[in-house]
Amino acid sequence: MAQKNFETSIKRLEEIVHDLEKGDLPLEDSLKVFEEGMGLIRFCSKKLEEVEQKVTMLVKESDEKYLHQPFDMEKNEEE
Repeated sequence: MAQKNFETSIKRLEEIVHDLEKGDLPLEDSLKVFEEGMGLIRFCSKKLEEVEQKVTMLVKESDEKYLHQPFDMEKNEEE
């Protein structure tokens, strides 16, 4: 099995949502892809938590305390 990464997992989740929303899958197949989707959600959530921890470690105030602030895309694009 190929190694999972965040981007391919998100893409697969989008495919699963699309397939389930169409409603064309038999019940058993719907259950299988739903279970797959739940596993991908857990994987992606874990990856996001790991990234958040890394970002928190990198952003420090000068007195060595962690600075917890939300990331603002618009503000950072202007810089």
